[in-house]
Amino acid sequence: MEIILLKNVNKLGLANAIVKVKPGFARNFLIPQGMALEASERNRNILQQKINQQKERAAKLLEEAKEVAGKIAAATVKIAAKAGTSGKIFGSVTSMQISQAIKAELGIEIDRHNIELSDEVKMLGTYTAKVHVHPEVSTTVSFQVFDDKPAA
Repeated sequence: MEIILLKNVNKLGLANAIVKVKPGFARNFLIPQGMALEASERNRNILQQKINQQKERAAKLLEEAKEVAGKIAAATVKIAAKAGTSGKIFGSVTSMQISQAIKAELGIEIDRHNIELSDEVKMLGTYTAKVHVHPEVSTTVSFQVFDDKPAA
């Protein structure tokens, strides 16, 4: 019997796959548990429509991610930090501070886990960090660390 899997089933297949199983397994376990549907012509058409919608949605998300990446790459965000007279900051700049600066200045929300710093930032100056906007789209953000004390 051919069925359409609605969920990932261990050792059987991934969601939206059409697989052959024994009729008893399908009727007594998979279909009542909501894991599968019978692979009738109607259900196959519904599956195809669902796959097409998912592809369109994924393409739209990818385009939006590319736009966001362009905005982030074109900007330089500013991060205030307390620093000593030699320009060394107290502590270091973290991905959380970069995320907050991007949100405050650009209005774009980026999860701090998606920001990758190559080195620790412990001095005043301009640096870059890698930002993963989408699984297929990455960019770099420039950020300037400046002393938060007003010049005397």
